[in-house]
This record gives sequence, C-alpha cells and structure tokens, in this order.
Amino acid sequence: MRVGYARVSTTDQSPELQLDALRRAGCEKILTEKALGAKADRPELARVLDDVLRKGDVLVVWKLDRLARSLKKLITTAEDLEERGIGLVSLTESIDTTTPGGVLVFHVFGAIAQFERALIRERTAAGLAEARRRGRKGGRPPAFKAGDVTAARALMKEGKLPVRDVAKRMGVSVATLYRHVGKRTAEDAADAVAARG
Repeated sequence: MRVGYARVSTTDQSPELQLDALRRAGCEKILTEKALGAKADRPELARVLDDVLRKGDVLVVWKLDRLARSLKKLITTAEDLEERGIGLVSLTESIDTTTPGGVLVFHVFGAIAQFERALIRERTAAGLAEARRRGRKGGRPPAFKAGDVTAARALMKEGKLPVRDVAKRMGVSVATLYRHVGKRTAEDAADAVAARG
C-alpha cells in the first residue's frame, strides 16, 4: 500500500497541491497535518510511522522537508523505515528508496550528516582546547567560592541556624552545601541546633 503524508506549516496554507500530487502518485491513504516545521510534536506523522505503515508499504511525501526538518531526523526516519521493510518516496526530489538509486542517495545523505557531526565535534574540541590554553575553564561558574565555604562553616558552627537556612542564606541547595562543607560538618551543625531547640 502507498501511504501519503502531507504537512502544511500554517493554518493559512492549503495542502491541496500536496494532496493532488499524492493522489496522482497512487496513494491509497493520505494523512494531512498542520504543524510548524520546527515543531517536534506531529501526531499524524507519528500515527503514520507507528500504526499505519506495514512491511512492504511505501510512505510517499511531496517533498522531503514535509517529513523532517533536519537532515539528521530525515536520515533516522529513513533508516527506521528501511529496517521495517518500508519504502520512502519523495515526489519533488524524485527519490525512491525502493530502488537501488534511491538507497544510494540516502547513503550519501547519511555520509554527509555523519561528516557534519564529526566536524562539529572537532571544532568544539579545538575551541575548548584553545580556551583552556588561554586559562579559561568551561562549564558553570562554581556555586561556592573559598570565602563562601568559610562563611557557611562559621554559620553552621554557631549552631543557631538549621542547615536549610544556612543553604538559603548562601544561595545554594542543601546538597551543594553538603558537598562543599562536608556532610559531617552539616550534621554536627544540625545536632547543635536540635540541642538548643
């Protein structure tokens, strides 16, 4: 069975151009969706991919960008369909994964996507190495500075404030406070507060 999937980005757009093309391509069933390209939640597409298509079926789209916004998502979807024995046809780009030429095109897409990911990783690693060379560290700034730890310990040693209040005053969570001043110190402070109570 040939199953068509049409998507328009806004409520103003009409899917008729896509629907006509899908009907001419022999689609027995067509599902239409109105969703922004960047929007991840596409219930009709999920229904087509999960419930409608069976082994031997062919998913037909007017254009590949109707199916997926990114090349990575497109490759993932095509690979999933291939593993399940389902073909993919794009009418505008004349791609048909039920033919050897169509499969070749998708392998080329996959190689390009993999190359792009490798380049991004390489550039990220080079940028981090250069930042370290210049003395900059990555990640979030530390929640506690040395002076903060000393102040927190002093507050806890007094035994007047519960650990939760000390953490609040320092602007950190109780877990962060424990991590920096040591759980034993915090427990001693809690015992002191309880003894005063």
